[in-house]
Amino acid sequence: MNLDERNDDRPIRSGELPIVADPSAAPSDRPVDDEFEETPFSKWILPISLFIATIFTTLWAGAYLPYTLGKRGPVDFLLDSPELLWSGIPFSATLLLILVTHECGHYVLSRIHGVPASLPLFIPGLPYFIGTFGAIIRLHGPIMNRRALFDIGVSGPIAGFIAAVVALIIGLNLSTVVDRTATHGWQFGEPLLSQFIAWLVFGPLSPQDTIGLHPIGVAAWFGLLVTSLNLLPIGQLDGGHVAYALWGKHQRTMAFIMVPILIVLGYVGWPGWWLWAFMAGLWGFGHPPVHDSHVPLGRKRVVIGWIAVAVLVLTFAPIPLSHH
Repeated sequence: MNLDERNDDRPIRSGELPIVADPSAAPSDRPVDDEFEETPFSKWILPISLFIATIFTTLWAGAYLPYTLGKRGPVDFLLDSPELLWSGIPFSATLLLILVTHECGHYVLSRIHGVPASLPLFIPGLPYFIGTFGAIIRLHGPIMNRRALFDIGVSGPIAGFIAAVVALIIGLNLSTVVDRTATHGWQFGEPLLSQFIAWLVFGPLSPQDTIGLHPIGVAAWFGLLVTSLNLLPIGQLDGGHVAYALWGKHQRTMAFIMVPILIVLGYVGWPGWWLWAFMAGLWGFGHPPVHDSHVPLGRKRVVIGWIAVAVLVLTFAPIPLSHH
């Protein structure tokens, strides 16, 4: 994800024209360092500190993953068996690789288009789940160019998707088929893509069989979930950027259609969709305008946009998590 941020006291508006001292210099032609200068703390110390903390919390979550239904909580688990922390490396390394790849896609394209951007800010999470709430990149200036909006928005999900697919293939090859009746705890919903790759690896499974995912496969599954969540065509999500760049004001209509669907899915399946519907209300359904919205994207970007739509369809699980 990325977050628009202005370095003045006025409200954040992605479509707002910046104050330019030299009118002859286009925003994309000016050096990035002249647009915004971060303090050493916000540029280096904060991102590195948060990343180190996230390494620890994802290691903790990965090590605790097999014990989530035990009597010991994660704190007791860590205090009683600190040597088991290293067993979380496969999960932690895979998950962070996917998230770093996703955020680097945003960061690199932001720099290419001359939009000042912070290093990824990872958010440590609780070890009960995956140990992180993801990451954001702060954009310290508006994205004025429609093509830049598209490139920055689509690059993260596509990059993270590729990393997640590679990890899923590896993880499934390290996984085993187990008796469904003998399993308990969290059950992962199967998006179309994971069903297809599982079929390629294991072939058809009998109704009483299921796949016991290796930690690398679990991290890859969460990577696909993150990809699908970010590609929802709502407000300031990556999908909101892509949908607005492709279809302009129609993105708002798509968001108004998507949110009721999430509410219904939260009622019949996974309550977590209610949180996303609520967050959509906070972010706003529509996307702020960009300056040159009438400039055509070009055929290649339109094709990539439709690929992003296909990725959303292939990675979306109506009921991603259930408990048995």
